[in-house]
Amino acid sequence: MEPEGAVILFSRSIEKHGLQYVSFIGDSKSFLEVKMTQPYGPDVEIVKEECIGHVQKRMKQNERYGGPLGELVQWSDLLSTLYILGHDLTVTSEFEQLGEILNKLPSANSPCQSRTNLPVDIIYTDIVGLAQFKKRVKAGYGKFSCLLRILDSFGTEPAYNHRAYAKSHKILTSWGGQELVPQQFFTMFPHSPDNSFMGFVVEQHLNDSVVEDIKRKNQALVYGKNDYMWNGKTEYLDVIKKHLDVHGTVYDGSQDSTSNVPSFVTNHGILNGKDLQHLLRETKIFIGLGFPYEGPAPLEAIANGAVFINPKFDPPHDSKNTKFFKGKPTNRGLSSQHPYAEQFIGEPHVYSIDIKDLNLVEQTVKKIIEKDLFEPYLPYEYTEEGMLQRMNAYIEHQNFCQFQKQPVKWPPEGSITNIYGDPGKSCKDVCWENNLICERSHFLELNSHDTLTKYSEVECHDKKASSDIFYPAMNVKTGECIIQKEELLFSCVGENKTLSRLCPCRNYMKGQSAMCQGCDR
Repeated sequence: MEPEGAVILFSRSIEKHGLQYVSFIGDSKSFLEVKMTQPYGPDVEIVKEECIGHVQKRMKQNERYGGPLGELVQWSDLLSTLYILGHDLTVTSEFEQLGEILNKLPSANSPCQSRTNLPVDIIYTDIVGLAQFKKRVKAGYGKFSCLLRILDSFGTEPAYNHRAYAKSHKILTSWGGQELVPQQFFTMFPHSPDNSFMGFVVEQHLNDSVVEDIKRKNQALVYGKNDYMWNGKTEYLDVIKKHLDVHGTVYDGSQDSTSNVPSFVTNHGILNGKDLQHLLRETKIFIGLGFPYEGPAPLEAIANGAVFINPKFDPPHDSKNTKFFKGKPTNRGLSSQHPYAEQFIGEPHVYSIDIKDLNLVEQTVKKIIEKDLFEPYLPYEYTEEGMLQRMNAYIEHQNFCQFQKQPVKWPPEGSITNIYGDPGKSCKDVCWENNLICERSHFLELNSHDTLTKYSEVECHDKKASSDIFYPAMNVKTGECIIQKEELLFSCVGENKTLSRLCPCRNYMKGQSAMCQGCDR
């Protein structure tokens, strides 16, 4: 099918048939053209049903048409990392190939085979791949489940992961209910301490000799590769235009593909990595529009010395007020377009502001220009070495196949501080307020009435056990000490206004938040 014809078919589906097509079967070029035009708006995702499966080819196609997408950045960096660390890899991207691989494993479909005989140590996939995997192995899924690592950009909270709990609380989604250990979900940013932070590598395309010859210009570059992202932002960009030339990298391969881009913007179209980084080196300010959420581009801009204006959200964007997050297995609220840049980097590299306040926007632009500080900065955890270190630690120390309870060896007990939080606060917030990070793997050690009493200033008036995301905790009104009955519901993010939670909080290496101090030795 020609790309133009595919776009017409999708664009007319509501008018002619009262339907939205959410699946696409055909060649990748046509699919990408349809995806870029967003025929039903940004909140309706169209998924390509695979007929061919060449991973490298698909990555190049996405790069050409406005990417690569964040998930593909993760996949390419994961494959490179595992290869450099010396692991033997088998890669598949389609159902038929998966079947061929599993058929070579002895009794893969049998639930009885010993796991020790499986000729595989870890299986990396995403939610779609997990569904295919379950369908293929059927009864044999149980012995593979602890080997799984799920690439999951936005994270999966314990409440959504536990099928019975999610169903009873009416929050079960097609993405949730997997009933894996929450640390088996690997995220792009360290926003969900119940999950494991995998991350990615911020590429460096320019060598030092080239960088020295690039002069910083009086220009801003807008973060928005699709036209719809620019909708309603003209007044905001008008303010920036008064002080800087405004540039963009908007996909311009179809008719009216830049209709929301103001005429004063110099649009470069989609650039390759080297040309984009050259443009960023010339740029003073990288302008956020509020979407896409939590992408790789702001880190790339900051690494090239541009200052990022990060739009703040009030109230935070979450599944209750933002359609984009509906159905995702998390209740996390985003305080800005890029919470990592806001919380882990900050000024002078990142200014998180309300972009609807045009006076504040102008003050911020003036402040950035007057300071004249455009120094490259890249957190260690997003360098090649940082990712290699982190992933190697996970591979060596994470073991989800132990069915007998054993003391947690990693991260070690010495890195943990146990803290009672104020009523109504999650362990994520309690730990962060103490410059620590909630460490889910150590909840089990705190899950006893004696331990709750040990760290409390008062005695327990009653002792209970319950299955919910708030325990272990003490009820400040009744004096009840409540421990956790269901280990999968141990949660860093659960909060209840009457409960003071006992939280395992871990120290961390500056620039490598997934690892405790000394965990690199």
